[in-house]
Amino acid sequence: MPRSKPGDIAPLPRPANAPRRKVFVRGLALDAYIGAYDHEQGRAQPVRIDIELEVLEPASPAADRLEDVVCYNRLTQGVKAIIAEGHIKLVETLAERIAEMAIAHPMTLSARVRVEKPRAIAEADAAGVEILRTKKAGESYS
Repeated sequence: MPRSKPGDIAPLPRPANAPRRKVFVRGLALDAYIGAYDHEQGRAQPVRIDIELEVLEPASPAADRLEDVVCYNRLTQGVKAIIAEGHIKLVETLAERIAEMAIAHPMTLSARVRVEKPRAIAEADAAGVEILRTKKAGESYS
């Protein structure tokens, strides 16, 4: 889901109390140029990313049309595009950029993003951050 521009995606006409569903990507393992310390500069290191979105269901869930849903493949491609933009110092920054990209879709109501660095602390499985971002009522990012 590359970053949207105004007019890229038209929101589907849905009432505020429309049925909702979760769209998720778990355990997305990528290499990223990330880190604030000197020894992290100029080299990629593994990150693990979990994304969970609360989205409006399409007007016709049985229509079986990719363009009616928030596509987890496009979401994954959007994360890869963010990482490809270059070095990011903080996992917090990466999480914010992913949440911003995900919530830009007009059907997305909220985005929970977890970014972990499995090698950040030798004695731990991983270290990182988890954020939750929610659209305000009537707010549109499209």
